[in-house]
Order: sequence, then structure tokens, then C-alpha cells
Amino acid sequence: MEKPFSQACENNKVAILQIIRTVYAETPTVWEIGSGTGQHACYFARHLPHLHWQATDRPENLAGIDSWIREARLDNLPFALALDVSDQHWPCQRIEALFSANTLHIMHWREVERLFAGLREYLHGNAPVCLYGPFNYHGRYTSISNERFDQWLKVRNPGSGIRDIDDIELLAKASGLHLAQDFAMPANNRLLVLRKY
Repeated sequence: MEKPFSQACENNKVAILQIIRTVYAETPTVWEIGSGTGQHACYFARHLPHLHWQATDRPENLAGIDSWIREARLDNLPFALALDVSDQHWPCQRIEALFSANTLHIMHWREVERLFAGLREYLHGNAPVCLYGPFNYHGRYTSISNERFDQWLKVRNPGSGIRDIDDIELLAKASGLHLAQDFAMPANNRLLVLRKY
């Protein structure tokens, strides 16, 4: 099959790697929620050979992700697993680190809540959580382009939309997490690093 492709992944992968290289420096395994095309999984696994990168997504997206993984041929990058954050049980015993890019604004809000409930259940020890994407701050957009993007998202799916950092911090706190770092990224995006208290 023809591999799926995301230009956004190509545009942001280098900037993201510069940060997660440090965050995941001593992490044995990273679970990626919503791997999308699989491009991030392949790029990060290749450049972070000390860790095991586990891609996951909804079942309908696995074939495309696996086409990238099959071509990459990396020992630390197994085939993707089916994981919907709304599933009662996730395909893991515990999570030592988590990564998710450009997912929270696509999910319905109740799915975002379920994601954090899953983190409360599966995160182990001081597992770091990295969330990449656009975020609002105290009810305000960070750019005109983000405002337009948010309006487009809500027309397509009223339950989606750019999330506010205040709401994310509330969900994080309820899951035993706090916002440890907040990095400005290209194209009006952020990379949030959450850790357990």
C-alpha cells in the first residue's frame, strides 16, 4: 500500500526531537498515542536508539503506520498496536513514558478526559508525558492562525477544538500530574511536559 504522509510531521519532527531527546534520556519505552501516519514513530525511534518506541492508534490507521515501520526496519520499533483512548482496557500493563502529537484538538473533549483517566491508571513511577500541538492560554488564542484553525475544527466536529492550558492542567492534576515544562514550538505550537507529583 502507499504510505500515508503528513507534511506537518516533516515540519515539526526536528524541533520535537531536540526536546524529547532530553526528556526521554533514561526512558526504556515510550508509548505514542495517536501515531497517525507513523512518520514520527520512525523518526524518533531512529534517533533515539536507546529506547523502545511503541506506536498506537485506532485499528483503521494501523496498516498505514505499519507500512512506515516495515520500511524503517528498526529493532526498537515494533508494529503498531490498536489503542483507542476510550477503550476500557489499553494493550499494556504500565506506561513508562508517553508521547502524543496533534491529538488533543482532534479528539472530542470526553476522549481527552478518557486519555487522562488512562494516564492515571497506567503511568508508572515518574513517567514523563509529552503533549505536542496548539494550546490556548487563559481563554485566549496565541495567534490568528490558531483562531481560524479552531473555528475550522469546530465546524467539522463541535466536540473538538484547541484546548486551553487551564483545562489541561485541571485534568492533569486529577490524574496526579503537574505541568513541569512548557516549550514554545514553531508554527504557534507548544510541547507540554507533564510529570507525576
